[in-house]
Amino acid sequence: MNYDYDLYVIGAGSGGVRASRMSAAQGARVAVAESTYLGGTCVNVGCVPKKLFVYGSHFAQDFEDAQGYGWSGMNARFDWPTLRDNKTTEIERLNGIYETMLNNAGVDIHLGKAVLVDAHTVAIDGVQYTADKILIATGGWPTVPDFPGKEHVITSNEAFYLPVFPRRMVVVGGGYIAVEFAGIFQGLGAQVDLLYRGPLFLRGFDLSVRQFVAQELKNSDINLRFDTNVKSVEQTTNGLKVNLADGASIDTDLVLYATGRHPNTKDIGLENAGVALNENGAIKVDDYYQTSTPNIFAIGDVTDRIQLTPVAIAEGMCIANNLFTSKPKRKIDYSNIATAVFCQPNIGTVGLTEEEARATYADVDIYQSEFRPMKHTLSGRNERTMMKLIVNKADDAVVGIHMVGPDAGEIIQGLSVAVTAGATKAQFDATIGIHPTAAEEFVTMREPRS
Repeated sequence: MNYDYDLYVIGAGSGGVRASRMSAAQGARVAVAESTYLGGTCVNVGCVPKKLFVYGSHFAQDFEDAQGYGWSGMNARFDWPTLRDNKTTEIERLNGIYETMLNNAGVDIHLGKAVLVDAHTVAIDGVQYTADKILIATGGWPTVPDFPGKEHVITSNEAFYLPVFPRRMVVVGGGYIAVEFAGIFQGLGAQVDLLYRGPLFLRGFDLSVRQFVAQELKNSDINLRFDTNVKSVEQTTNGLKVNLADGASIDTDLVLYATGRHPNTKDIGLENAGVALNENGAIKVDDYYQTSTPNIFAIGDVTDRIQLTPVAIAEGMCIANNLFTSKPKRKIDYSNIATAVFCQPNIGTVGLTEEEARATYADVDIYQSEFRPMKHTLSGRNERTMMKLIVNKADDAVVGIHMVGPDAGEIIQGLSVAVTAGATKAQFDATIGIHPTAAEEFVTMREPRS
């Protein structure tokens, strides 16, 4: 059959754009549809604007710390519209870059909501296109549970475009997005309460990391409320009132719900093409991203594997390789993927947690260090850094590395190469450190934790 396209991609986020461009580079006729914004979550309401806000939120501490180094007279004042609007200008610039990259690659861009008509047909604004292969890369969307007053809360999507900066703020959630936004808004000057229904946030991270971060956030004056459930949110003459299940309440100006994200699979016609979903609405795929319909594939957050931009990009590269080259089929090894949480201080992690390592190996050694960064010997700040190495005693392999401290993501990125390569603790010990740096601690820890 003569199709309009060799590949039709639904979703122009990180994974969809990469798959589109690389497939077109192999000579495929490609189109990509996008209903919201080019670049997807990461560029528009995720990684990029969040990191810009993190930078902005840290200047208050920098101004305070500077006094210990002889700088005085800095009567700085924060202006929310300036940060918000400068961020938006940068995002619009990146949107343009994505458009240019797709155009230069020869990819047709269709702006609008694409819906599957059948396994080879996509409809967008009443126009139908046929394709030999179809790729679903529609990402995820914030989840807000149903409760009285749900209409009064926002999600991370809206947090980047607030018309007015809140004096008081409640963040609900226990994942990395909740923790990051609590730190951002506290750093910018808001009084922040972070509510989580469980006993300790950041479930899935190393327990030492979770406990250490909780203490550091408390030290930064974020009010942590664990084992706390929201009953309702109501509008008042002075803002909002968050009513808790234990009968207490919190008066605030803004409530941000960061209670997870769900795969964006609703109302895109997957049932018309026989594409099967998991119980949580994620698209089922095999190791090579093929769905239950042989010519339809899915990558990125819509599959609910690992919700990270570099993972979606790598999967997009696999799609282009597997569908449009004669090279051996490729798939991603999802073990030892490094990640960072841009709370303050940052978290960086790669490999197994201590809990996972103890469940996997017969015997492990744990090397852990906590210290005050050199910078704060003069600034006077009580912020601390924590570093942790997890070693399988049977072969001396370093199977997990975790850090909480300034630039943790930058440091762990380099160390993730060592973990991926199978480096041993003896090789870490034989490495000469760079002095004076925080990172040298990873090659100078000699005694296992008792």
